[in-house]
Amino acid sequence: PLAVPPPPPAPPARGSLSLHRAYLRSALGLLRLGQLVLGAAFWVTVAAHKYEGAAHFALFAAVLVWLLTLALFGLSLLGRWALVPWLGSRWLLTNLVHDLVLGVGLYAAATGIMGYKAERKSYCNLPGYSQRCLYGAYLSAAICGGITACLYLFSGLYCLSRRCRDQRDII
Repeated sequence: PLAVPPPPPAPPARGSLSLHRAYLRSALGLLRLGQLVLGAAFWVTVAAHKYEGAAHFALFAAVLVWLLTLALFGLSLLGRWALVPWLGSRWLLTNLVHDLVLGVGLYAAATGIMGYKAERKSYCNLPGYSQRCLYGAYLSAAICGGITACLYLFSGLYCLSRRCRDQRDII
């Protein structure tokens, strides 16, 4: 049988729940906050406007990654990653895979979709166009998605550098 390594050390529990303040002040904690804010801006922008076709996938991808990021952030902030079966003992690797595969991959795809849709609606940005124009919404979503993908790349590279230095903790 495969031996499971023990989970990385969690902050000491001083009661039922306590915040892992060192995580909140770390580079990864700050990147997670940025990912949550810009990710929410992406999917709220898409969801608040009429969307069709591939934008459904972009919205699904953004919400999925946002919810998983929220879960990672919450567990890391509370220092409770050891409670997650199998993944808790590999928390740094879990964050690394989440950031580089899901975060960068899905946000890059969503950004491409919204950029393509913005380009297809660029004609309605002309003065005097009387119909409702989704160009600004699609362009805003594409910009938020691109920045969010970059934030996931940075946090993934941060986790990768820690992993390459044989560190097992996220901060």
